[in-house]
Amino acid sequence: MGNTAGTMSDYWQTRQGQGIILAAILIGSAILLLANLGNQYLWEDEAQTALVSKTILTEGVPRGYDGKNFFSQEKGAEYGNNYIWRWHTWLPFYVLAGFYKVFGVSTFVSRLPFALFGLGTVGATYYFARSLWPGTRVAAIAAALLAVSVPFLLLSRQCRYYSMAMFFSVVSLHAYMAMLNGKKLAAMTLFFTSTLLLHTQHFYMAVLFPALAVHAGIYRRDGLKKLLVVIAGVMLFNAPWLFWLANMNYNQGHIPELSTFVNFVRAFCTDIIRYIFPAWLLAVMVIIAVTGRIRRGRFFSQERLFWCKVLLPVIFVLFNVVVIAFTCPLPYFRYIAPSVPLVIILVAVIVDAAARVHVVLAVVVVAAMLSTGRIKDYFYEITHDYEGPIKGIVSYLREHGDKDDVVAISYGDMPLKFYTDMRVIGGLTGEDLEPALNARWVIFRKNSAGESGRLEIYLILNDINLENEYRRIELDCPDILWENREDIADHQFKTCTDEDKVVIYERIKKLETPKKAKDFEMLEWPLNR
Repeated sequence: MGNTAGTMSDYWQTRQGQGIILAAILIGSAILLLANLGNQYLWEDEAQTALVSKTILTEGVPRGYDGKNFFSQEKGAEYGNNYIWRWHTWLPFYVLAGFYKVFGVSTFVSRLPFALFGLGTVGATYYFARSLWPGTRVAAIAAALLAVSVPFLLLSRQCRYYSMAMFFSVVSLHAYMAMLNGKKLAAMTLFFTSTLLLHTQHFYMAVLFPALAVHAGIYRRDGLKKLLVVIAGVMLFNAPWLFWLANMNYNQGHIPELSTFVNFVRAFCTDIIRYIFPAWLLAVMVIIAVTGRIRRGRFFSQERLFWCKVLLPVIFVLFNVVVIAFTCPLPYFRYIAPSVPLVIILVAVIVDAAARVHVVLAVVVVAAMLSTGRIKDYFYEITHDYEGPIKGIVSYLREHGDKDDVVAISYGDMPLKFYTDMRVIGGLTGEDLEPALNARWVIFRKNSAGESGRLEIYLILNDINLENEYRRIELDCPDILWENREDIADHQFKTCTDEDKVVIYERIKKLETPKKAKDFEMLEWPLNR
């Protein structure tokens, strides 16, 4: 029996055995990522990505206006002359536009490329972890844990750049280690993948390059010069794009005061502990360290090499938290998406070390992670239909409305623009609101985001008479703020049944002459594009 067990253990360390393990993980990951992918309608941010991507099919470049509707959520700040999009770098838009060109436009296709990048992230995490800990179980454990991580799954199933940022971050870190180890073409690979990361979301360059430089400066000074050459090459190659982005105004209010910065850092760290790296793992680490001290006379074998490996993902995560806390408008978990696979790798290191202490300890750790990770709720979500406010509104407007109708909605305008051909006026676009006074459909959402309620205020101040001019229609769908969010704290795993219903208003009194706006300058943000 002992020889048989040893033979099997040796087999799983062979290339064929490792290939079988990775294939099984990727198949399971693909099922979790793609199942029921098109069931839930796009929410506001997802629909914005989809709408901007669609303009590439007709204009060749991403724009914030398609001739009928505006796609801003920052009062027109996201685009410049001719509505050319500048708020985000363009790679995700072009990737999605390519999928639209090949497969057509739908909810499923809108999320498909990003789910595939999520699948790629699982594979990249496996190979990166294996490059750090060859001949161990860390790579397989990391890939498997990431594949069932609910925060990771939710981020990867979004029609947004998050999974691409995760993928290119992990691949860039892998290329960096390969470069330090003298692998051929590794420097070129790092140049290529970091450039793609820049064009996925340029803020993450301020995370990746400083993290690599600090790590190399501490542990691999022999490779620091080559790293700096690659960084310089990337910056020089992308200088025109960086110069263009430098003139982008991301709202001066987004730069936080020290107290706000500290609160944001605390919020990000809290989310990491709550959703990816539970605090009780620290107790497991103590058990492992003490056991190592008793058995070997020291806490870790090859301590410098150990810290060289462990601190690479740690340093990256620290820079991710600090840089994004300084630049983000609010501490949304999605902004530290590139840290998710790296924290999972650290968890895998602990699980592997726990297995060396005793296999039961490792099993307990994994079981505890799964039991608190909401995987059961996720399984329910991908096996059941979901009814949200946008789905209800869109279904009703498609059945009873016309493509020439005007819709005024306080929040949720982006999905309506994606799913209907109507002229939709939202509360955050910054456009002239006067056409809303003559809208056939008026929708005041119960909840609002940011200044979206300005549309409601505008209509009220301009004497819109809902009681006499419109009929009230209550839809059988919950009036929650979002169709659904990627943040696990706000995510709905099943249809909400304890919320008020969405109410829309349809004009019944035809206007003899179009209404004109009163002079409320404080409510007007003309685009002047």
